[in-house]
Amino acid sequence: MILLSSIIDQFEADFLNSYQGQVLPVQRKALNALKICRTKFSPVMQVSCIDCDHQSFVPHSCGHRNCPHCQHHESQLWIENQLKKQVAGDYFMITFTLPAQLRPLAKNHQKRVYQFMFDCVWETLQSFSRNDKKLRGDPGLIAVLHTHARNLDYHPHIHTVMPAIAVDKLNKLVRTKHGKYLFNHKALAKVFRGKLLSKLAKENLVLPQSVPQKWIVNCKKVGSGGKALVYLGRYLYRGVIREQDILSVQDGKVTFRYQNSETKRWETRTETGAKFLWRVLQHVLPTGFRRARNYGFLHPNSKKMINILLTLGKLTPKKMLEKIGLRQRPQMTCTCCGGKMQVGRTRIPIAEVFRVKMNGQVLVPT
Repeated sequence: MILLSSIIDQFEADFLNSYQGQVLPVQRKALNALKICRTKFSPVMQVSCIDCDHQSFVPHSCGHRNCPHCQHHESQLWIENQLKKQVAGDYFMITFTLPAQLRPLAKNHQKRVYQFMFDCVWETLQSFSRNDKKLRGDPGLIAVLHTHARNLDYHPHIHTVMPAIAVDKLNKLVRTKHGKYLFNHKALAKVFRGKLLSKLAKENLVLPQSVPQKWIVNCKKVGSGGKALVYLGRYLYRGVIREQDILSVQDGKVTFRYQNSETKRWETRTETGAKFLWRVLQHVLPTGFRRARNYGFLHPNSKKMINILLTLGKLTPKKMLEKIGLRQRPQMTCTCCGGKMQVGRTRIPIAEVFRVKMNGQVLVPT
């Protein structure tokens, strides 16, 4: 498997020269973090066996949310947290896509445009839920921002997972809707378009001359929602490409594979090393910007309502989690006796480790 850190090490200079002036500080910070992730240059943590006296040093992961092999445990925690709030009803995945004509604007004003997309998605689905004859109340939904297509092109869109359930707080009623149909996707697109363009205009952002009349919103039923939540969670923290999908690095070029979303067939793409790094780093989100958000009765502040819905649906989150079969955090084992290793000190600079070894000393956990 080809590591992303090795590609950065090989093509970093070409990348910085080719995209000088375009690289944002947050992207440069990500580049530096991914470059040393779990390498000999990264800080280390001291681990010791609970059964014997063996100690060793393990390189730290960078912990960056765009790293392809970091934060898997955090991804699992997010999935578990969402599944604990899974209610009894039909779930739908609704995807709102920003048209190509507005993508340069989004890239130049990421924080504002992404925030407006989240706001408009929630306002659109809330209005449709309130006006629906069967729901007539406020919905709950989970929204996740993706900025990439599978071939790593810049393609901002928001996935939402929404149960066909609404809460009427005024009349203290919970209403559900059954069947394959939730909302008309063309009507969703029109309302989303109007709301987003209105917000952009109020912010005095210069819109392109040609904004398409037809936008794309996809709405499909996803059963009880469990698999859809796991799907979103798996992609939430691992970056935009898996390292096992990087096929080769030859003659200054990187070849990677991706699955075509329409044909479901695997395809390959070859780029120069610098262009490949740009494709990866252009999807780094602004500092502090949250990719995943919960709204309505699925918001973290609505724990009482979630408990009521779980009770009405006679659901037990523990059984649902067992059914999905989530993985636990891998346990480090001792190379001497096979016992469990426990972490002592963390974030130890590698220079300190070398200095201690040269003096024949032993680092003691504090």
